[in-house]
Amino acid sequence: MTKNKVCTHCKTPIDCQPEAIDQCACSQVEVSSATRNFLRSSFHKCLCPSCLEKMEQLVQEGHANEFPRTRSEMVEGKHYYMENGYFVFTELYHFLKEQCCQNGCRHCVYGFKNRYL
Repeated sequence: MTKNKVCTHCKTPIDCQPEAIDQCACSQVEVSSATRNFLRSSFHKCLCPSCLEKMEQLVQEGHANEFPRTRSEMVEGKHYYMENGYFVFTELYHFLKEQCCQNGCRHCVYGFKNRYL
């Protein structure tokens, strides 16, 4: 049975087929065990193929970088960008942090959406 859902990352409508996973669009994307482990620890439910590929790239990039421990280690455009005088952290920064703060961040890679924000 096909379930009409939306990708929990980009909100694109997807047809989820958990009963026939080999026919589901997500099964066409090859992801590493590191990406599977990351997604298991996240709040994500179903992801579209494009977001699965994006998560795979993010995990690979994350393993090649270290979390910036001090402000001077942060690189604008890579870890954050400025908007109206405020820091907006990127998906890479959130991934490198290795935990969700559950504040409903704009670029949360963990799939957390605070329903009260």
